[in-house]
Parts: sequence; C-alpha cells; structure tokens
Amino acid sequence: MEYAMFGSRRVDDDTGFRRQRTVRFRDERAKATMPIHQKQAGPAARKLGVGNWGKNRIFVAGQDVPHKRIIDPTSDFILLWNYVFRVSCFVALFMDPLYFYVPKIQYGTDTSCVGKDRHLAITITVFRSVADLFYVIQIVIKFMTAYINPSSKSGVFGRGELVTDPNEIAKKYLRSDFAVDLVASIPVPQIITWSVIPAIKYTWSGHNNDILFLAALFQYILRLYLISSLNSKILKVTGAFSKTAWQGAVSNLLLYMTASHVLGALWYLLSVDRQTACWQKYCATETNCHNKYLSCKVKPDPDWAKSTAIFRTCVASSKNPNFDYGMFEPLLSNKAPSHRFLKKYLYCLWWGLQNLRYDNS
Repeated sequence: MEYAMFGSRRVDDDTGFRRQRTVRFRDERAKATMPIHQKQAGPAARKLGVGNWGKNRIFVAGQDVPHKRIIDPTSDFILLWNYVFRVSCFVALFMDPLYFYVPKIQYGTDTSCVGKDRHLAITITVFRSVADLFYVIQIVIKFMTAYINPSSKSGVFGRGELVTDPNEIAKKYLRSDFAVDLVASIPVPQIITWSVIPAIKYTWSGHNNDILFLAALFQYILRLYLISSLNSKILKVTGAFSKTAWQGAVSNLLLYMTASHVLGALWYLLSVDRQTACWQKYCATETNCHNKYLSCKVKPDPDWAKSTAIFRTCVASSKNPNFDYGMFEPLLSNKAPSHRFLKKYLYCLWWGLQNLRYDNS
C-alpha cells in the first residue's frame, strides 16, 4: 500500500484525501459562521481612528446564486458607510426645515398676497432629493447585509452565527426596519410643495402650510429615530461615538444649532399663517372678498382691490393693532416674510438661538 505525508502524520491516500476535504469544508464554514465579536473593523476604522484593523468580508450566499453577494455587518465597508450615511442624515435634517421658508408674503400699496419662493423651492428640492437617494441606498445595503441569528448558540459566549441566506435576510428586514426606512425615504415635502398645494390653489385654504408642517414633522421624527439607531450601532461596533473630545463637542454644537434652525423655521412658517389668519378674519366681513384673492396666483377683482380695507387693518407694526399677533409680531412688524431668503433665515435662526439659551434667572 502506498503512503503519503499529510501534515506531520502518515496516512493512506484515500483517508488523507477525505480528511483534507473535510478540513477545507470546515474552514470555509467557520469563516461564514464566525461569531460577530471575533470580527474586527478594517482600514476604514483605522482611517476614522476607531476600532481595530481587519478585512472587508463579503460572503457568497450559495453556489446556486453566486451573483448575490452578502456583506459582513462588521466589515470596514459597513463601518465607513454608516459614517457616510450619518452625515447624509444630518444634511437631510438641515434641509427639511428650509421648506418652511418657501411661503412668502408680497406686501403692496393696495393689496398684499401669499405666494411661494419658487427659486428657493427648486434649490431645496434638488439637495433634498440627493439626500433622499442615500436613504434608498441604505435600504438596498440592508437587503445585502448578513445578520446574527439570535437563536443560534454555536458561537463563543452565546453569540450567534451569521445568517448569509438572502431570503432569510430579506424576511428579517421586512419584519423589522423596512417600513420605517421606506417611509423615511419618501420625498414627502417635495410631493406636498409641487403636487398637493398647487392642486388646491384655486380652492384657497389657510391650512396649506399646516399640511406641509405636519407631513414634514412626521418624517422628521422618523429620521431622528434612524440617526439615533445608527449612532447606537456605530457605538456598539467601534466603542466610541467620536474620535476625539473636540469632535464630540462639535457634534453637540451642531445638534444645538439644528434645534435653533428648526425652531426659527417653525416660527417663520407660523408667522405667515398668523398674517393670513388676520386677512381671512376681516375678509369674512366684506361682501365681495374671497379667500382666493389672498393668493398671489389669483388676480383679485379690481373694484375690490381698490375698496378693501383688509390690508390697512392687518398691520402688525401699528401701535394699536386690531389683531393679536402674539409672539409673531416682531417678525411681521419687520415684514420679514417679504425679504430675501438669507436675510430672513439669519433673523429666524438668531431668534431660535435666543429662545434656546439657558437662563439662570
């Protein structure tokens, strides 16, 4: 009988061949089922200053579907993408409140009206659509990312093994975060600004801005939830939210500025609503007045425009105003809704910063 050297022992060819195939099969299976805590962040983690060095692992789900590549959830690609996606989320959070500045008021000598800053709306829509694209990419990546089987106890310390089956990954994602991610990726402000509000322009309603506010607020909360969840994942993988202390301070400052930004934009939008509420109140007392005349897209009746007293009555800068403007009186007194975007944005941002400051008294 012939013999061959296999490792440090002598075995026959048949046995050695079978043993070699068994070892190779087990090694390949061990790579695919390596516990999550044994994997390390790769070059992306080194560049970001967090985690340890490792390799970017991409698994093949099976020989029958070699085109479906499954990504290791702890690979350097996922770590880098999480940081990129977090930046895109912050950009999206900054863009959403800018839609509140789209409504504007055109003050005239005889009549005034509420219109839309078309140039601003187009600019915001372009940048917001680019940010929405990252949410779509996030959905695609989640369909390709493996997950840990919580019921498996084959790993060390009770940690489960990775599930690389595309069907199982899709089922788990559809049952968990898919609905939230899908709703967060829908371009809600774009649809309302360019489709819903123009569709009801000839049946003027003072609640147009309220529709925009409620829809944007709902999606804003979902995106805040996604950022919070993403930060938790980054902290779990890398052990640190930011590389240095000053980066953490900058992140907190950005959150503070974002809160002031949202508060100022909301103050502006509700100020426009308050001005139109005064017009609608006194429009109901005039015979030939219609609410649609308050829109800049509708040409009012010339006789009514010459005889109406609505716009002389609803003046926030008067010493004794005939309408309660409340907290919106400073903005309306300066006629900020008619100014250019940058000027009214900085004014509203400063107001938001003042009202968020800590007062010890």
